[in-house]
Amino acid sequence: MSDELDPGASPGGRAGGGPAHPAPENSLAKFRDGWRRTDRNQGVLKAVGTLRRIAPGGSQLSEAGPSGDRASDRIARLITEVSSDQPSATRELGLAGIQVWQALTRSRGIGRNNAAVTILFTDLVGFSDWALKVGDDHVLRLLRDVGRVSETAIARHGGSVVKSLGDGLMAVFAYPAPAIEAAHEACTAVSAITLDGYRPQLRTGLHSGHPRKVGRDYIGVDVNVAARVAGAAAGGEVLVSGPALDDVDAELYTVRRRRGFRAKGTPADLKVYSVVPRYGGDPRTPVD
Repeated sequence: MSDELDPGASPGGRAGGGPAHPAPENSLAKFRDGWRRTDRNQGVLKAVGTLRRIAPGGSQLSEAGPSGDRASDRIARLITEVSSDQPSATRELGLAGIQVWQALTRSRGIGRNNAAVTILFTDLVGFSDWALKVGDDHVLRLLRDVGRVSETAIARHGGSVVKSLGDGLMAVFAYPAPAIEAAHEACTAVSAITLDGYRPQLRTGLHSGHPRKVGRDYIGVDVNVAARVAGAAAGGEVLVSGPALDDVDAELYTVRRRRGFRAKGTPADLKVYSVVPRYGGDPRTPVD
């Protein structure tokens, strides 16, 4: 037997001189092509979109745009600008991370050191009766749409959703003025939703005070007052308690007192007002 090596064999012993393994550049190209296909796959994009909707903060970055000047806003803008002409699951996951971070940071900051907060409650007028007639599929679809536009309005004005309450939610703000703006924006957005001819109407109420923060939740008399104020509102109406209205420039709003307001668990002398932002024209002062 000859001990001479085949001149056509590779050092690894393969005949023909071919490489024992694929060239690194070929493997990298295949990985890159596979990643691009996955990144633009409609199923993956849909799954990531669902993740963003259910994650803390909703989908406010895509709805309102990362227009602030915080470091996280600047990072979000950079992520948004990457291949903005093509759908990208990676880009959406990056925005989801920023979204969750901002939501959690905002929630921790509101009410810190026993600072006053403004509590907002919302719910749909006549929802229970409608839900009994249409079935679960329609109910779930409506609740998703209402939750999406409500959370977007709240996030746009610096609020934080504390929890969902079936056909409504509870949110907190550091100040009453942005809470009023968010409430009106949510009412308007919800009124634009239609589902098989049904147009939901959102009612909202807010109150300022010093509730106790327990984890991510808030408890106390002031929370109960805010809920009672919201329960007295009509469809599309924003009711604001006197303590909350005291901390805003009333000349920026059309204000009408809701006379005869009485609700269990609220102070007997509590005044409540129907408030509408004035975006033009001559301001009006509150009517006592």
